[in-house]
Amino acid sequence: SSRSVSAVAKVFSVQRSRLKFESGKNLIFLYEPGKQVASAVKIKNVSRSPVAFKFQTTAPKSCFMCPPNGVIMPNETIVAKVVKYVEVPEGPQQHPRKLKDKFRIVSLKVKEGVEYTPELFDEQKDLVAVERVLRVVFLDPQTASPAELEKQQKRLAEADAAQEARKKPQNDRSHKGGAVQGFVIDEWKERREKYLAKQQAE
Repeated sequence: SSRSVSAVAKVFSVQRSRLKFESGKNLIFLYEPGKQVASAVKIKNVSRSPVAFKFQTTAPKSCFMCPPNGVIMPNETIVAKVVKYVEVPEGPQQHPRKLKDKFRIVSLKVKEGVEYTPELFDEQKDLVAVERVLRVVFLDPQTASPAELEKQQKRLAEADAAQEARKKPQNDRSHKGGAVQGFVIDEWKERREKYLAKQQAE
């Protein structure tokens, strides 16, 4: 019936991708047990409207995203950095190629001028779309090719540059609500170091 067709069309329009990802479906980290390692994901808003986004993870105690959320304007691209603490394996076991840890990026179409707030996604749950589910993949620095390592370093350098840009005063920004969560990751690092020190003391 025409009603069912329109219902399907409505679902399709809601679920159609608003964001484009250049990193595929994996987040690649160097495997360095006992250390904080980083990965990066480039996200572009390919829709005609501002899009609010946020990261969700199955491992909030060992991972952090920067920025964890924000609003991306049409045709704007951001580079988000993901930091993860790699647990030290018990015993002489081979490092895992993949982990069960996952990151989910969800999006919501918003009006121009709207700033990100946590309530945005709660108030419009029916319009929230899951854009991408990213899996953790480890790259062994001992066996990885120079090309793989160079690609990883380039990706992280781009993320670091984007993070530094977010830290600077942005009085001349042409829009509000951008992803400007620059200092949060430093606070998280400090909390993580205190947590590890407490564990070692015990």
